[in-house]
Amino acid sequence: MTRTFAIAAAAVAVLAVAGVGVAVLVGSRGGDDAFAQCRGSAVAGAGDLGGPFELVSETGETVTDETLLTEPALIYFGYTFCPDVCPLDTVRNGQAVDILAERGHEVLPVFISVDPGRDTPEVLRDFTDYAHPRMVGLTGTEQQIADVAGEYRAYYDVHDDGGEEFYLVDHSTFTYLVLPEDGFVDFFRREDTPEAMADRVACFLDAR
Repeated sequence: MTRTFAIAAAAVAVLAVAGVGVAVLVGSRGGDDAFAQCRGSAVAGAGDLGGPFELVSETGETVTDETLLTEPALIYFGYTFCPDVCPLDTVRNGQAVDILAERGHEVLPVFISVDPGRDTPEVLRDFTDYAHPRMVGLTGTEQQIADVAGEYRAYYDVHDDGGEEFYLVDHSTFTYLVLPEDGFVDFFRREDTPEAMADRVACFLDAR
């Protein structure tokens, strides 16, 4: 089933409200934060966000956080049959990556599927190729997806009762900035523009 047809079939349904699942925002971090000037907001328990994972790439290879996240990365959790939010967010992330490349910063856009039942490596590859040529799509078993989503406190809820091909998946819509030596450092909301994302990411990269 093509992504375009899936979008048309699901467009009349209501998608999840963006912004569910990440820790509550609080005040600024301590004065010893080397990235304090770069952060949009501090996150309660941010030091606990992110962690090890083992998933399957869009080329069918097993990857881990250690083998994949060897450069700064923007990680997004979504699904390819998403009727509107995911295509817009992933293209926006790709645009931010292009702006950063023009400034001399290489950043890897990553898309982790929360719908492993439909998002095979082949389906993911078609989706990520549309969003950005460097974007890496990841899937896995239901348990692997649950594990990595838990590491990032990413919310999702698959509405599949076994009887509807075009079921929807509620999910949070944050994009996570992860640095190789520092792990998770910040996140971006849907309303952040590519330019605003690039400015903040560049701030982190220049501060290292």
